[in-house]
Amino acid sequence: MIAPSLLSADFARLAEDMDKVAADVDWLHVDVMDNHFVPNLTLGPPVVKSIKAATNVPLDCHLMIEDPDRWAVGYAELGAYNVTFHAEAAADPVAIAKDLRAAGSKAGLAIDRDTPVEDYLDILPAFDTVLIMTIKAGFGGQAFIPGLLDKVRAVRRHIDSGHLDIRLEVDGGIAMDTIEAAAEAGADAFVAGTAVYGAADPAAACRKLRALAEGARSRGLTSAATATGAVPG
Repeated sequence: MIAPSLLSADFARLAEDMDKVAADVDWLHVDVMDNHFVPNLTLGPPVVKSIKAATNVPLDCHLMIEDPDRWAVGYAELGAYNVTFHAEAAADPVAIAKDLRAAGSKAGLAIDRDTPVEDYLDILPAFDTVLIMTIKAGFGGQAFIPGLLDKVRAVRRHIDSGHLDIRLEVDGGIAMDTIEAAAEAGADAFVAGTAVYGAADPAAACRKLRALAEGARSRGLTSAATATGAVPG
């Protein structure tokens, strides 16, 4: 799953920038920042409503905000396909996930750079998406942190051992030179900002990212099957 981050698009030409990639992506990633949970202030409900009206691509809303129990459902009601909020901001993540599903969206749990994943593994069945930050949440254009892929591997093992139907998403510094490592670690959804909208041809960049991720995932699955003695199908 390829999800270009609109944070890296031209805000004066959002509709045009969305159209450039619409045929080559699965989601459009919408970074919502409130200047409290993270230092930056970005998009809110009015802009998300306008974006939803301007595209048929499913919206992947990533809420980097305080008090998601108050605000998250509003994004589901605006028609977001997936609404992801931060574990660090939520007193009762499972309750929020239930509310999001009841409002018609998928429910996602985001884990920031400095947060251990182990505290949240037991509640993963309540979610449709787990987003692992491969940078510190709050700023676009940061460098990918390879050490954070250990979290991706831990979550992937938990998903696979529990036969859970969950998307494992990575966000932060995903580009041509990092997406393969993230895919090999077990991610299957990829947020890319600068790598897409900083490219001369954003659509071509999305296609290349997908090809790299698919190749790496295929190699990883084959290696896993070989290690266990299974025959890849």
